[in-house]
Amino acid sequence: MQLENLDWLIISSFFILSLVIGVVVSKKSGKDVTEFFLSGRKMPWWLLGISMVATTFSADTPNLVTDIVRTNGVAGNWVWWAFLLTGMLTVFVYAKLWRRSKVLTDLEFYELRYSGKGAAFLRGFRAFYLGAVFNILIMASVCLAGIKIGGALLGLSPVETLLISCAITVIYSSIGGLRGIIITDFFQFILAMVATFWAAYEIVSLPQIQGLTKLLNHPDVIPKLSLIPDIADTDLFIAVFIIPLAVQWWAVWYPGAEPGGGGYVAQRMLSAKDEKNAIWATLLFNFMHYAVRPWPWILIALASIVVFPNLESLQVAFPNTIVGNDLAYPAMISFLPSGLLGLLVASLIAAFMSTISTHLNWGSSYLVHDFYRRFFVTDKSEKHYVLMGRVFTVLLMIISAFFALYLNNSLQAFGIILQIGAGTGLIFILRWFWYRINVYSELTAMIVSFLVALAFEFIIPNNFSVEEKLIIGVTITTISWLIVTMITPPSSMDTLQNFYKKIQPGGPGWKKIVKESEDSGVIISGKKEKWDVPSGILCMVFGSISVYSVLFGVGYILYSKTTLGLYFIIISVISVLLLMKFWKRLSTEEN
Repeated sequence: MQLENLDWLIISSFFILSLVIGVVVSKKSGKDVTEFFLSGRKMPWWLLGISMVATTFSADTPNLVTDIVRTNGVAGNWVWWAFLLTGMLTVFVYAKLWRRSKVLTDLEFYELRYSGKGAAFLRGFRAFYLGAVFNILIMASVCLAGIKIGGALLGLSPVETLLISCAITVIYSSIGGLRGIIITDFFQFILAMVATFWAAYEIVSLPQIQGLTKLLNHPDVIPKLSLIPDIADTDLFIAVFIIPLAVQWWAVWYPGAEPGGGGYVAQRMLSAKDEKNAIWATLLFNFMHYAVRPWPWILIALASIVVFPNLESLQVAFPNTIVGNDLAYPAMISFLPSGLLGLLVASLIAAFMSTISTHLNWGSSYLVHDFYRRFFVTDKSEKHYVLMGRVFTVLLMIISAFFALYLNNSLQAFGIILQIGAGTGLIFILRWFWYRINVYSELTAMIVSFLVALAFEFIIPNNFSVEEKLIIGVTITTISWLIVTMITPPSSMDTLQNFYKKIQPGGPGWKKIVKESEDSGVIISGKKEKWDVPSGILCMVFGSISVYSVLFGVGYILYSKTTLGLYFIIISVISVLLLMKFWKRLSTEEN
């Protein structure tokens, strides 16, 4: 396979457009750190929502979905579909809380919520831990996808792929800041979606596949089609369905699906015009992420089973590339005709750049604002900190590219990230609503979960399945931080009062603080309205049912089970109507 002039023209045009946007907004983005990292807090919901979706549509996402489908079937996607519950909880409960905090980064939250030197230490430690260590692991997995795409589609070696892609991404990320990233994300997402849907249609129509009907009736594909794992296969049913829905979504911290919001999702919410724009942005993100995007990737993954039934066939076709099931996606893309091939390669480059640029900006915001500026150089100009943001951007990219050379597949990186975050999620949900959670709770959860992950990776014999490791990690970490929470004192009364007065979280977890404050003549409550979290949870439930119903409805229509698909679409409509009823109630229950 070889790219023709038309393909190169499309790819070159995409690069030029991205650079033009970066140059146009560069002057404004370089004004100060708020402009560089939060685009001046003036972004509308539709741009922010699409930007979140574009970021989560990374170059490794279709590879990951392909790996999952080839390994565990379509139902295997519940390992990430379950995170919709987290996303909807963020939409209806946490988005407005983050916007009220008015912090520059979600790590600045620590010194708003906790007190003393411990809060400062946690902020700095977490800035380095997430901004550097964890962020590098995520970007390395994205770079790995770039390596496989470059090898399969362009014939490039891993080093050549990384040198080209990293150089382009660093230039683009350093010029425009978050404003440039968000605006470019909008065009990148449109390009990616058009190319992906078109590619799925063309691949299903290949002579080897002969259309959707024959694909879905192929003997090797039929066992992979179920949307719910077979309950008779107990191990698979528990691993990819029960555990993700019962435990993983609330207990595990994962980038883009953080319980209680956080990371680059929080960054987008903090850059919104107001609370309403923050809520609508996260709602749009969750709908597009879970209901709209998956099916083209799933169809291409199913088609790959027919063309490349095993790893050996992939190895024969691509002898000079790192082989895993995730290679099947770029392998199938290689069959596309000129023009569409260039469009899809450009979309994959766009996906790579969108994800990497967001993580570079997010990671450097931690390292500059929450580490370098907070603890080392506190009195320089805004221009200096923007410059340091650009320096950290380059360093993060170099280290991530180097680490990518040691990974084997996207699913491996996904599992490592889940294990490191196992057991920390509940803290991020409860810390807004329970005054007892303190800095020692968070430190304990972070350290214990990381040590458990290291133990499973390097010390304990590999006799445990991924889901067993996850459950053990969640259990040990949760018990540890709960014990520490109960034996250590909460944050200072001044800190708790200031936090409550600014955020107005409400609920039974703050009753003691509110009462003690009122008894001492300090009023920290806002308007005496009903606590709206129960309504927010109901909105979360109906919102999740609606999105899952669309996902299933589209799937069954593609499977030619039109009646069943329409039933799910009707369920989705009913869920939306119920959602709007409770959302109206939620919107009037302001503190």
